[in-house]
Amino acid sequence: MTMLRLAALAALILASSFAQAHVQGGAWHTHGLRDGLLHPLTGLDHLLAMLAVGIWSVRQDSARWLPACFLATMLIGVLSGVAGLAIPGLETGVAITVALLGLLVAAAVRLPDFAAGLMLAAFAILHGNAHGHELPEVASTAGLMLSSAVLIYAGRQLGQAVPAALLKWTGAAIAATGAMLVTLA
Repeated sequence: MTMLRLAALAALILASSFAQAHVQGGAWHTHGLRDGLLHPLTGLDHLLAMLAVGIWSVRQDSARWLPACFLATMLIGVLSGVAGLAIPGLETGVAITVALLGLLVAAAVRLPDFAAGLMLAAFAILHGNAHGHELPEVASTAGLMLSSAVLIYAGRQLGQAVPAALLKWTGAAIAATGAMLVTLA
């Protein structure tokens, strides 16, 4: 990975809003494709979670199917949010997933396939449900899913290209940011 790509990724992370992108019950978003595409980039919680899913999945035996599992389950979560299912403590839960994903990356934790898939599915339901409340239209959901897939793929590229020691520091930074988000939720 070139230094330019790393710098671009760092700039993207720093440019993201530290405010969470979810406003359960409040609708300050419009609902077009553009909104769905941009939404994951405007909330540090979603941005870091998607990157961490990609980075962490590279080191798992089930690396090829974990991103697809996450995305498919996130879509189920989106549909539950669109249907009006309110998960108590949703913002705190989303923030906790960021911290936990960061810890998984930092500690280079390897899990059995079933446990890895089940854990990511639970995380994805929370992220999807939060977004389903805000982006209930088909076009915005399509944009959200596409943008999330690109972020996960970017995380996979980082996971393959960046030295393990640097990934551990990256995971620690994601975990610390997740802990900060928990205090703000």
